[in-house]
Amino acid sequence: MKRRHLPAVVAVAALALAACGSGDSATGEAPLDPSKLTIYSAQHANLVDAWVKGFTADTGIQVQVRQGKDSSMGNQLVAEGDKTQADVFLTENSPAMTVVQNAGLLSPVEQSTLDQVSQQYRPSSGEWVGIAARSTVLIYNPSKISEADLPASMLDLADPKWKGKWGAAPSGADFQAIVSGVLQAEGADRTETWLKGLKENAKVYQNNIATMKAVNAGEVPMGIMYHYYWYRDQALTKEGSANTKLHYFKGEDVGAFVSVSAGGVLKASTKQADAQKFLAWVTSAKGQEALVSSKSMEYAVGEGVASDPALPPLDSLQAPSIDPFTLDGPEVIKLMTAAGIL
Repeated sequence: MKRRHLPAVVAVAALALAACGSGDSATGEAPLDPSKLTIYSAQHANLVDAWVKGFTADTGIQVQVRQGKDSSMGNQLVAEGDKTQADVFLTENSPAMTVVQNAGLLSPVEQSTLDQVSQQYRPSSGEWVGIAARSTVLIYNPSKISEADLPASMLDLADPKWKGKWGAAPSGADFQAIVSGVLQAEGADRTETWLKGLKENAKVYQNNIATMKAVNAGEVPMGIMYHYYWYRDQALTKEGSANTKLHYFKGEDVGAFVSVSAGGVLKASTKQADAQKFLAWVTSAKGQEALVSSKSMEYAVGEGVASDPALPPLDSLQAPSIDPFTLDGPEVIKLMTAAGIL
């Protein structure tokens, strides 16, 4: 990471440490209760709330949650080290968990918990477990581009012919996870080339929802994002997606990358047994069914649990085979910074 970014990282870590210590008078956050199981979560709050309520109802174990973002919470946990108050870490995308794992801060997940999740949605390391999944998709506006004219591969979007014709949110953890999939599958050279094409061709938006709305409004014909934002909007008012459709690249194209949300137990936790119970519950049939019932529209990854019927089945997406343990978030940041995207 270039030196000019270090002050921002330090500032984020400092703010996060203040918020997760004895309370933050600036934000009004209450101090953490040491008697409760503490979860640092970058997952969507409504989904985590469903998991917490179900887990407490079944076990009687009281839980408190501190909410944040993938990369900032991962860096925060590394900064806190063995002084952390976190017992469990939940992420939206796995690279943030790998950062914590590479710092030696995770306890191995119990094998019985790992066995509840399909093998492709958990890391080979066994130090964390998949808790949900989301698919990369190309959203497009049929009034601006026909399905027959869509690019054959996500990598094709680096071609000058697509300049100004697609959008993305490269500053977000979601898109950076997609880039990590490109890096693992295609290597550094091809990833650098694709990122240069992104810099030249893509219109930049704040997040996935803004990308979706831009395609819906016809600002750009296409956009790269995760699937569940579209399905959520379709299930409600369709205000941000009525004029759009989704295209799945399939064929093990990097544009079919499936990102795994991760759950891990902190080695410094004094509540190891309860923390392991929480991950076991989340990945159980009951926990995965709670995910589906929450209408998060993320994919269930537990063995034998069907995702929301509106979604195309995970095994139909023909995603590339990528061990989530190998995804390198810090290297992605370096490459995106070098390309002038961050």
